[in-house]
Amino acid sequence: MMPGADHAEQGPPQQQRTADGNGAQERAGYWGLPEDDPEDLYENAPCGYLSTRMDGRIVKANRTLLDWLGRSHDEVVGRMRFADLLTVGGKIYHETHFAPLVHLQHEVSGIALELRTADGTRLPVLVTSVVKTDSSGQPQLIRTTVNSARDRRAYEAELLRSREKAELEREHSQRLVSTLQQTLVPPALASPRGMEVTAHYHVASPDEVSGDFYDLFPLGKDAWGLFVGDVCGKGAPAAVLTSLARYTLRAAAVYNPDPVAVLTNLNTVLNTADHEHDPRFCTVLFGVLKPEDDGFAITLASGGHPDALLLRHSGSAEYIPTPGGQLIGVLAAPDVATTSVHLSPGDTLLLYTDGLTEAHTASDSGDRYGDEALLGYADVLAPCTASDVVSAITQLLDAFGEGLVDDTAVLALGVPARN
Repeated sequence: MMPGADHAEQGPPQQQRTADGNGAQERAGYWGLPEDDPEDLYENAPCGYLSTRMDGRIVKANRTLLDWLGRSHDEVVGRMRFADLLTVGGKIYHETHFAPLVHLQHEVSGIALELRTADGTRLPVLVTSVVKTDSSGQPQLIRTTVNSARDRRAYEAELLRSREKAELEREHSQRLVSTLQQTLVPPALASPRGMEVTAHYHVASPDEVSGDFYDLFPLGKDAWGLFVGDVCGKGAPAAVLTSLARYTLRAAAVYNPDPVAVLTNLNTVLNTADHEHDPRFCTVLFGVLKPEDDGFAITLASGGHPDALLLRHSGSAEYIPTPGGQLIGVLAAPDVATTSVHLSPGDTLLLYTDGLTEAHTASDSGDRYGDEALLGYADVLAPCTASDVVSAITQLLDAFGEGLVDDTAVLALGVPARN
């Protein structure tokens, strides 16, 4: 019932007092507003109205809907069915779904359809239909409201275009990140004769370049240099610093292969740069590998990097400690810790970055994996070849899932066991 009718049936409104004494004045202003004429409200409503018989024949349509369709009253009312106003696809949906639901449920709301206007254009709409029944419950008419969804469809299309554009930009960014990341690690490692070498780089996020790096390269006829490191930060600055660290380590090792001298030279390069707003430092484990007896001798120098892990041929695992080594690039003269180890047949040395031990486990407390857990894992694996160790570590990294928040580089060097 219209507000005006309520007013007419109930007589003049009774003034009511409020605590501030302004209620009567406010209500007087409310009832003084012009009332909507019911016929005008129907014809010029902000949505389309139409009524049909139960067979779909249109018996009434308001001016709003006729204007949207570009059709006259005489062209539509009494001559067309609601389905005749729909596109081919809409007509099929109406006949197979919409109309059966209306007859079954007596009400269907918010269905997206497309009307076909007189000039052939499509008008997206949201349709709600209700069945009017008589006093005995018998269906008499179907009353339908039609709301234009043109603006909403345009908004959805724009939203979809924006989403597709963002997805393309993200794919492009990921390709750039992947390409840049690949340039920061060697495409292949040349294994010294009599040694098996395997490496793996685990990317935690495809959207960001990290700063883990590793390499193994010949220094002469019977010597190889190797390193694993991790620079501070992420993204483009980390990529620049990684590239600088890798090439400096290689150049410094060729000039003077002593591991302490190599890290000292890297520290000089990083520490002398202006890094007030762009800190440049890293952890790194640099080593020189030489054949010795029936295996290899490795001298390692650590600049604040996690200790290497040795998987013995006897079936145990242990860390190769380098205590006291300090970050490279922070201090003018950092302490560089050194150690030496001999790899016998069946031994495998594992070097890695801290993304492995700092991964969050699946426990409720979100604890990090940690050095002790890794040692226990390696102790179970030993003895193990380099490729098998890297394969097992790769599975472990995959098992962390979203708990792995940082990239991880792994380099394993193993002396094949004798038969």
